[in-house]
Amino acid sequence: MNRDNRSREYQKALELFITYWGEMASEWGINKTMSQIYALLFAEPEPMDTDTIMKELSISRGNANMNVRNLMQWGLVHKVNLPGNRKDFFTSEKDLWTTAARIIAERQKREIYPIKKTLTQCLDLLNEGEGDTAQTNHFKARLEGFISFLKLFNDFSEAILPYISEKNTEQIKGIVEMAKMYNLQQAQEQELEKQRRQKASEIAKRKRELASAAK
Repeated sequence: MNRDNRSREYQKALELFITYWGEMASEWGINKTMSQIYALLFAEPEPMDTDTIMKELSISRGNANMNVRNLMQWGLVHKVNLPGNRKDFFTSEKDLWTTAARIIAERQKREIYPIKKTLTQCLDLLNEGEGDTAQTNHFKARLEGFISFLKLFNDFSEAILPYISEKNTEQIKGIVEMAKMYNLQQAQEQELEKQRRQKASEIAKRKRELASAAK
């Protein structure tokens, strides 16, 4: 949609949406411009060429080309050829389930895997050393705990990814409900433990008062 054909309310809503997604870029694991281009193409019904993207976001051609290319690598933006037009046009992936699945998969590949690889290399270096000192054992335990956590996080992501890719809402809702029930149970147990400790503290205090009075 041409900027001149938009209502004032539409333009304000679009600008707010783009700004918000830019601010959320770090949560995606991408840069601000990349996030804003996705937001623009997601919101607009028609594909846009590079010149229009540049004008809408006030960015350079190099910046636009680089970030559109990165979005295409992520599978979040697609090239579109319009009949009778030699320019390349682009549109975003409109399916939110597909978008979520691709972001999770890309973040695994770009963040979790490299971190785990580096931590494993650190652990291997420590294991090659002669003799174990208290300092070495402490560091190794920290690294092993970190690696185990990443493995658990990665296993969870890989387990949930097929449900997201297949848009299996019922299974996902079931997992969410199980998590909610577990969190509620944990909260109830913590409250009961807090009450037990408080009661025990009150009993101990009463005993001390009685012992003091008996003297």
